[in-house]
Amino acid sequence: MAIALLCVALLGFLVFGLGFVVSMTRGKTNTSYGYAIDPADRLYKAVRAHGNTTEYAPMLAVLILTLGMVYPAPWVLWCMGLATLSRYLVVFGIAFSSTLAKPNPLRVIGAMGTYAFGVSLCLALFIRVYPSLLAMFNAVPQL
Repeated sequence: MAIALLCVALLGFLVFGLGFVVSMTRGKTNTSYGYAIDPADRLYKAVRAHGNTTEYAPMLAVLILTLGMVYPAPWVLWCMGLATLSRYLVVFGIAFSSTLAKPNPLRVIGAMGTYAFGVSLCLALFIRVYPSLLAMFNAVPQL
């Protein structure tokens, strides 16, 4: 469970840290609402990094916590950590690129990792619940 809790904490730091960066950037640029749609603009990049993170971090946190409660296999623990790392790679790829108009290797690797390890966590949860589903369906009387 410690790995799961660590991953959820890291995802939380990412969401709230990026929210803080957006707020600070708004203050520095004197922009209280909206942003310029300029792929090289720092506020635009901060908003996109935060928005993208909030799209994936909650579901990853739910999967990680749920799996963490059922004594996951070692490969699942690795998926938890790698999914979390993938989210950080996406953010670094957005934040440290000169422009979002061009692909950034960190962003691409992070996005692919998010998909691969996120789906792996979904499969791990399905595998965990599958025997219970079979038992439930077998217990239903046949008509």
